[in-house]
Amino acid sequence: MRNDLIDRVLARRPAYRFEHLKRSQAESLLHNVLALLFPHFVTTPYGRAEALAVSARIEAELTEMLAAVGIQNAAAEKIIDGFFDRLCAVGDCLTQDAQFIADGDPAASSVDEVILAYPGFFAICAHRVAHQLYRAAVPVVPRLIAEYAHERSGCDIHPGARLGCPFFIDHATGIVIGETARIGDRVKVYQGVTLGALSVKKELSDKQRHPTIEEDVIIYANATVLGGETRIGAGSIIGGNVFLTTSVAPNSVVYHTSEVRVRHAEEPEDGIEFHI
Repeated sequence: MRNDLIDRVLARRPAYRFEHLKRSQAESLLHNVLALLFPHFVTTPYGRAEALAVSARIEAELTEMLAAVGIQNAAAEKIIDGFFDRLCAVGDCLTQDAQFIADGDPAASSVDEVILAYPGFFAICAHRVAHQLYRAAVPVVPRLIAEYAHERSGCDIHPGARLGCPFFIDHATGIVIGETARIGDRVKVYQGVTLGALSVKKELSDKQRHPTIEEDVIIYANATVLGGETRIGAGSIIGGNVFLTTSVAPNSVVYHTSEVRVRHAEEPEDGIEFHI
């Protein structure tokens, strides 16, 4: 009986092109890259020799993962060389991100606290690493890195999204940023924000489906901005719970107003009751 069941299960399993690619490889790659860029991500301080050893591990991991998705030899070497060439720029940008978050969050006691403990910063780190591989047209691996950050932070950023520098994410939980979103420098995004598409038709996959957010914009909690033609002008403030599918001019303030009504004692119950 059990043998028949196993045979049926195995017979229905779909083909898998990337059978040698493991999620744990993407996690290890990200942590090694962060250990190379920041002393905060290592257990003991290390110098040049240790850094060279970490870089060798990164190269080996990239080589293995690229081979698992069908990229080898000269093509793999070109991607790996380009990845290392851009690491200093990635590290510089992440340092600016951490400082921007520390400067903008009254609860942050230091840049070190942001780097060590802020899920929003971790999500940005993962994205900036994954985005380099996305730009190199590496399949699957960037999404594995992004999904690991999603699991850790609650923040779902597609590796194709373009983030300006510096970038600020507060609390991270519930943030969704789509593949073709374009975000300028010094933008602040709070928890629950969605930068999404108006349409999910497959034939639009090569079009910009997600909004453009210009420089110095603040988007507060649970706001939703949709559409590839939607542009939020520089210096604008998008209030909490706002739902936008049209562009707004630079320096706009968009907010959602709640209705406040004082109920008199003689009025009947209106059926609103909350249980947390």
